[in-house]
Amino acid sequence: MANTSDTVLVIGACGQLGSELTMELRRMYGDANVVAADIAAPKQADLRDSGPFEKVDVLDTNVLAGLASKYKFRHIYHLAAVLSATGEKNPKFAWKLNMDGLFNVLDLALEQKVERIYWPSSIAVFGPSTPRQHTPQQTVMDPNTVYGISKQAGERWCEYYFQKYGLDVRSLRYPGLIGYKALPGGGTTDYAVDIYHKALEGEVFECFLSEDTYLPMMYMPDALKATLDLMHAPAEQIKVRDSYNLSAMSFSPKEIAASIRKHIPGFEIAYKPDSRQQIADSWPQSIDDSAAQQDWGWNPAYDLDAMTEDMLVNLKKIKQEQAV
Repeated sequence: MANTSDTVLVIGACGQLGSELTMELRRMYGDANVVAADIAAPKQADLRDSGPFEKVDVLDTNVLAGLASKYKFRHIYHLAAVLSATGEKNPKFAWKLNMDGLFNVLDLALEQKVERIYWPSSIAVFGPSTPRQHTPQQTVMDPNTVYGISKQAGERWCEYYFQKYGLDVRSLRYPGLIGYKALPGGGTTDYAVDIYHKALEGEVFECFLSEDTYLPMMYMPDALKATLDLMHAPAEQIKVRDSYNLSAMSFSPKEIAASIRKHIPGFEIAYKPDSRQQIADSWPQSIDDSAAQQDWGWNPAYDLDAMTEDMLVNLKKIKQEQAV
């Protein structure tokens, strides 16, 4: 049995963020103290073999209650969600999973006296009327995707549970996340992961956004650092109880292609905008995250060129290992 005083649950542990966050938490707390949970078993060997895994549908309250009784979680990271582009294909299911899943976790935390909850929000909470440059912490929100609507509603509920019940819920509005360890899961910013794979394979990359579409982005090591810094900050430093703006860099497909060409001169990109262009056009181009900087010392480490270099080095290693 794990040391119950430090046991952590990660729901959605097999996703792009969850797979890396779970491993980082296991390094911090010990493998046996971090329970990975998802609706399907992990394909990643390190995640599967390093610590406990539980099959969980976040809509099943009985299973969640059984897990909480078994492990006595101190912290829960609730990452399970249907993302932006995927959500538009089945909006009512996306709403159900994103909202009912959050309620189930918040209520479980109250019932089981879980000390702290992490729930991610997104730049998708913003919409066409939001200022697009240096989007403020407090501003107009008129999201026009079911993902964004559910994240905006979720932010209000997280703050409500804090104000009404004293539940210590913490949240970040992630920009697009880019990493090399797991494939993305159906988001509008996912082109910025796929482009590196295509570049290394020597293929022409067909981009579903136009060349000058600027979006806020973040390299996975920075996203992990921000999440863990926020969760381990003293409660009195957390002044924002809906969700913190978070920023690292903003770039366009044309600029990421130019960054890749510094390493792969022959790389080619073609532009074929699809329905995701409309989503991207409703989101901010850059984010003001001064509240996160002031309250708990947020500061990113990676810019575009540093990320490109690290992505290509690590993806090349992975592809070489897979070829053996």
